[in-house]
Amino acid sequence: MNKREIFLAYGQQNIDDDDIAAVVETLKSPFLTTGPKIAEFEETVAAYVGAKYAVAFSNGTAALHAACFAAGIGKGDEVITTPITFAASANCVRYVGGDVVFADINAQTYNIDVIDIKRKITPKTKALIPVDFTGQPADMDAIMELAKRHNLVVIEDGAHSLGAEYKGRKVGKLAHMTMFSFHPVKPVTTAEGGIIVTDNRHYYELLKLFRSHGIEQTAYAEEQGAWYYEMTSLGYNYRMTDLQAALGVSQMKKLGDFIEKRRKLAKLYNELLCDIDGITIPYQLENTQSGWHLYLIQLNEQSIGKTRKQIFEGMRAANIGVHVHYIPVYWHPYYQQRGYQRGLCPVAEKWYEGTLTLPLHPSMTEQDIKEVVSLLLNQLQ
Repeated sequence: MNKREIFLAYGQQNIDDDDIAAVVETLKSPFLTTGPKIAEFEETVAAYVGAKYAVAFSNGTAALHAACFAAGIGKGDEVITTPITFAASANCVRYVGGDVVFADINAQTYNIDVIDIKRKITPKTKALIPVDFTGQPADMDAIMELAKRHNLVVIEDGAHSLGAEYKGRKVGKLAHMTMFSFHPVKPVTTAEGGIIVTDNRHYYELLKLFRSHGIEQTAYAEEQGAWYYEMTSLGYNYRMTDLQAALGVSQMKKLGDFIEKRRKLAKLYNELLCDIDGITIPYQLENTQSGWHLYLIQLNEQSIGKTRKQIFEGMRAANIGVHVHYIPVYWHPYYQQRGYQRGLCPVAEKWYEGTLTLPLHPSMTEQDIKEVVSLLLNQLQ
């Protein structure tokens, strides 16, 4: 076998007839947006992770932006995050005028290194944004202890980790605020969408205000009449639609099955790749259960005798949609222009040079995994 007949993406949505029926039902209802499905979806996600509150947004980036606003981050404040993430984890700090500080990663877990966070904390540090990269929870106990000691807000970027567990607790119950993404490749999808879960009533109220133009029904507005409203702060139109929420409610019913399937497929990858020279399989932090949003391997080019680019291009030519997650954020021209230099996080940079993402999503079969591995081994010859 030297090529798969149909292209296999690294990730994709899993939509069934129940999902389609849920959206059609909402299409036929009086509310396409600002209706009852939003609250239903928020309550569903909050109940799943055990949080008191949830506020849905048009996408995960908007949700992170709102969380930074609710945390009170502004000009002159520093926020520490990881460079191995999608740019939104850092950009959200810039949206509110804060400065991004990058801490290096742990070479085993790929997540932010708590020891390096300690080194980077200054009197200007306002918050931490750990990322549950690939679906593996960051070391949240150590992060929360550090935050408590320095009076910092923790916004957990759980874009990859809905359904993951840390020491017996669901992600979403660990940080002051946690963001989940519902992009099509994520654990469940609303096409586009994001949400913040929190136990903090103050953050909850600010998040709701921020997503809807900063408009609220004040006491004065109630005096004037039901038509009257007031914009009390500068907010955004970051609302999720009822169509998205209807899809999300339906998808959440299948989250447990999706996660179980991802774990089963990841286990098979591990079994097939663990003894292959030149390949390192993912390490899992003790007492955690990854959501396995992504399956990443490390390639040792010296052992293999080929470059990652050669392997990447060979797999793509064989119709296997391998990918690379992620380019260190501060390598992007925007951050380079702001003075961030290569070499800032050496562990992350070395790790990036050898990483390769293999396809993993609930629509795949065990035979798909075996085909991916077979084609990968062909490339190593």
